[in-house]
Amino acid sequence: MLQHITIPRGPIDLAADLYLPDSIDGAAPLRAVVLSTPGSSVKEQIGANYASRLAVRGIAALVFDPAHQGQSGGEPRDLEDPYRRGEDISYAIDALSVIPGIDPERIGVLGICAGGGYAVHTARTDHRIKAVGTVVPGNMGTSFRGFQPDGAVAALDTMADARIEETRSGELTRVNWLPDTLAEAAAVGLTDIDTTQAITYYRTERGRSEHSTNRRLSRGDSLLLGYDAYHLVDQLMTQPLQVILAGRIGNTGSYESGMQLWKLAPNPVDLMVIDGAGHYEMYDEPAYVDAAVDRLVTFYSNNL
Repeated sequence: MLQHITIPRGPIDLAADLYLPDSIDGAAPLRAVVLSTPGSSVKEQIGANYASRLAVRGIAALVFDPAHQGQSGGEPRDLEDPYRRGEDISYAIDALSVIPGIDPERIGVLGICAGGGYAVHTARTDHRIKAVGTVVPGNMGTSFRGFQPDGAVAALDTMADARIEETRSGELTRVNWLPDTLAEAAAVGLTDIDTTQAITYYRTERGRSEHSTNRRLSRGDSLLLGYDAYHLVDQLMTQPLQVILAGRIGNTGSYESGMQLWKLAPNPVDLMVIDGAGHYEMYDEPAYVDAAVDRLVTFYSNNL
């Protein structure tokens, strides 16, 4: 069962989908999971692939569009603020915990790609979260700092100058998350398998959504550069942790990020590496997603 719901978030609302098992009449209150999705994605994409499968296996799953993105409210549009992404998860838990049939004492999170880092960062201080699952988790701060050819400090200086110009002109700058086509990627020399698979997922019929713009507001990039999703994890994130990684190590950094998280976490419970899978194949390739969800269901059943 799929229910479209609205999550109050201060002055704005988040658009969300709640996936429920088909038969819940008279059943005990359900375990539930809030999904935190990759950067640039919306609820109908990767989150839906995992949430629908969790519901089939008896676990309620809530997936939402982040503030400023998709069908959720918030201005300016296309902002990727890692701190607000974490707050979104806590607001989603607020909403989920008062839905009839959901056990507020058995709520976990599932973070995928950048959403894995956001989920972990939130779970450190929101201990209503009782279990933390991650699939190809990424630390957006580490990733963004690594993307800067002249280093993070030089990038921040450039961003400071750009924001002054934006303030003077009143025009906000947006950049692509990815090239919009494989041809555009090839034109700038981006032909590696991870980039091409990302474009094939996000920008073709395979995974495209009309609500995912593939644009990021530039002024949010300074926040990403200063962000560390794993700060104080070793001290504060005491919840059970599941880490699922793609076995083909590419250039996304998710394998390295996941192993770092595994070593930092005070309560690591299960580590799974899916042989042959690439990062973006973990988004929708049925064999890989099903294998991940089967393992996650065991993890949540034992820890929620």
